[in-house]
Order: sequence, then C-alpha cells, then structure tokens
Amino acid sequence: MSTEFSVPKLKDYGLDGATGFLPSKFPITHLSDPYYACWEKIVANLPSLLLSKRIREVVDRLPVLEVKKTLLDDVQELRRAYSVLCFITNAYVWGYDEPSEVLPDCVASPLLIISERLGLPPLATYASLILWNYKPIIDDLDLVDDIMELPNLTTINTFTGGIDESWFYLVSVFFEKTGGQCLESGLQAIQAVREKNSEDLRTILEKLAQGIDELGTLLMRMEEMCDPHIFYYRIRPYLAGWKNMADVGLPKGIRYGPTGEYQQYAGGSNAQSSLIQALDILLGVEHFAAGHKKPQQDAISAKSSSNSFINGMRMYMPQEHREFLAHLQHVSNLRGYVLSHKSDHKLTLAYDACLAMLKSFRDKHIQIVSRYVILQANKKPLPGKSKTLRSGLSKGQGKKVQKGTGGTSLIPFLKQCRDETGSVAASEWGKKMLSTGVLQVQSTSSVVGIRKQRRAEEESSEDSHKIAKVSQGWSRRGLDYR
Repeated sequence: MSTEFSVPKLKDYGLDGATGFLPSKFPITHLSDPYYACWEKIVANLPSLLLSKRIREVVDRLPVLEVKKTLLDDVQELRRAYSVLCFITNAYVWGYDEPSEVLPDCVASPLLIISERLGLPPLATYASLILWNYKPIIDDLDLVDDIMELPNLTTINTFTGGIDESWFYLVSVFFEKTGGQCLESGLQAIQAVREKNSEDLRTILEKLAQGIDELGTLLMRMEEMCDPHIFYYRIRPYLAGWKNMADVGLPKGIRYGPTGEYQQYAGGSNAQSSLIQALDILLGVEHFAAGHKKPQQDAISAKSSSNSFINGMRMYMPQEHREFLAHLQHVSNLRGYVLSHKSDHKLTLAYDACLAMLKSFRDKHIQIVSRYVILQANKKPLPGKSKTLRSGLSKGQGKKVQKGTGGTSLIPFLKQCRDETGSVAASEWGKKMLSTGVLQVQSTSSVVGIRKQRRAEEESSEDSHKIAKVSQGWSRRGLDYR
C-alpha cells in the first residue's frame, strides 16, 4: 500500500456506485449521423444475414466510410460505432462453415481508427457485447419501479436474434450493475484502513461479503433463459477471437484489410470484466502462472504488473477501467491491515467471509462453464452442424482440453483461480476451511455450506462457534459450515 496515492473516486474514472463499470447513462441505440446508416442497417439485420449465409456478400458491397471528427469527439457515438463494427466483424469472420482470414477495408479501416481511439482491440469484446449493448424496455418510472432491473433490460444487438443470447448478455449487464455496491464498499474499506478504524472496516467487509454473495446468486440466473445447447452451438462460436485458433483455420489470426498484416486477438470473455479483478485487488488475491502455486516471474497479484493471462485481459477493457484498476493496486491495503490485526477475530472472520463468497462465486462459475461448455462439447453435434465452428472452436481435433473464447484451457484455469482465492485467508480456520473444503452450490444459487474433506473433519467447536457468529450477522444468509 502507498499513502502517496489518494483513494480513487469512482466518478474520476467514469464509474458510479449505482451502475458499477456500466456507463452512468444508457448507451445510445443508433448512430445519429445518417451517413453511417448502412452500418446500422447491417447490424440490425445480422441474424437474418447470418441465417441466410449472406453476411459477407452484403458487407463486401459497403463503401469505405470516413470516420468523422464529430464521431471521434463524442464518446457515446464512438462506443456505439465500436459495438456496431465489432458485431459485423465477428459475424463476417465466423458466419460461414470456414472462417475468413481477411476483413474487408470497408469494416477494417474505420474499426481500426475507432478502436485505437477507445484503446480497445478491433473485435467483439466484453465492452462491445455487454457494457455498451443494452437498453431499457420501459424507460418511464411511472410504469416500472426500477428502470435498471434485469426484467426491464434488453439488448440492442445480437448475432442470433434469440432470447438465449440476449439473456446471456443481460445477466452480465446486471452483474456489473449489482457490482457497483461492491466497488463502493471496497473504497470505503480502504479509507477505514487509512483511518485505522477496525470497527468500521469489519462492518464494511460484512457488507462487501453480502454483495459478492449477490453476484454469485445472479450468475446462476443464467440458467433461467439461456439454454446450454443453444449457447454452445449457436451463440458461442461468434464470440471467439483469432488467437490460438490454428485448429479452426486461423493459425496467424486475421488481416485487417487485404494488405494488412496478420493480427491475433482473444475473443470476448468474462475475464474482460473489470469487476472481479477489482475484487481480487481489494482482497489481495494473487493469481500465478498456470500450474504454479508459488510466485513466478509471470505472476499477477495486487502489486504485480506482469503479463499473465488475467493481466493481459486488461488490454481488452475500456481505458478508464484499466486506469481505475491500476490506481486500486497502488492503494490496496485490506489484507495487510487484517493480518496485522489477527487478534481481532471479528475482523479476520469478516475478511475471510469475503474470500469465502468470492471462492463460492468461482465455484458457481465453474458449474456454469461445465454445463454450458464442457458437457456440450462432449456431446455429438446434431446433423448439419458445422464442425469447424461448433465443435472445433472449443476443442481441437484429438484434444481433450476445452478452450474458452479468450483462449485459455477452461476448467484448469478456473479451478486454479478458485483455489488461489482461498489460499490468502487470514485466520487459521479460514485457511483450513477454504483450502480443504468444497463449497456446496445448489440449483437455488445459495451456498448451503462447505463440505469438509476427511482431514478437516475434526474442526474444533470453538471455530464452528466463530463461523456461526459471522453467519448470524448477515441480513440475508451466511455460510452454514457443516
């Protein structure tokens, strides 16, 4: 921790406690200048163009439009243009049985200019698919209680036109909105440490644990209206990038324009969300290179700036979000303070409760990935399904390890992140429970307990009593350790 840096203010980075990493105003749904109407016409009809296999034929006829200064100087117009062109780009590359390794100038030229201005890569990212791609169904508070409630949100654009794809994006939208309270709590906790106010810090950490718990509950709502089969075979192919994609015909990535050089980028991934990285930084969770349990040169932590996969995903985040995370790294102080006050059992329990909820979230994420990707990949494709896009995208021929759209080996990566979350517990019981226990997740999305493995069966009644006291202090539900 450095006291040379002030505690960051959300508004300085375009953030808000009510909306988190979402923009404080709803994204615009159309580019205002009629000059760009042809882009809007294509993205509005993307599902039909993909279904009829005409996307490349139509896009190839587009003129190369100038990126006007009026667009570049208006952040909402800029974000909308980026989202539109990213949808068109991924549809063009992945819209047929064989991917295209060349993006035409009519899309590549303006996209490169716009993405450079935003500091983002030129393909579909979490920002283009989630952060800047939603709108309210009803925007009149006389008709709805809360405009930003999940049932009142819909997407602006999708590849398939189906409710499953919309729901997949919207759960992430509401996830980001809900996470705003976690950001506020985290910054309040940093300030409490600076003031050496352990009582306030404990209260704030208990609130933060509840907030992280809500994120896990929300994640499990994915199952309500997004069918795993539809996700894997119809939606997921369009989210892929062109990095580590030799198995499906893009060994060098793609060229942006016929004369452009090959470039490789990872596909849209929830790893590009700034929220979970912010929680890791706040709680002092360290992530190391794949397969390593001790710090390596390429490890990432709250104090690290090395080039691991997780840190690399920051280049796919909006610039202001990256800058916020960098600022947060300089002032992160919670774990060090808790470790220096280990005699304050209530404080250490509150901190470890935050870690328990974050580990629970990662358990739920593994459960979702297993159902939506791993199980689907092991099923035989239905007749007529493209093996290149629907099967080969995730699992190369003859390989057993599934890859994510971001290019990682899915389950090993996620399990390591989960285990690293529990490894930084402050109290002795926390270390034992979070390293030897298995968080039990039910379909109701509630964490009903930690099932202890055999070597942890003799947990003392004193520790059990401590755990129960933490649970009783929570307004909704806590952990039932059994």
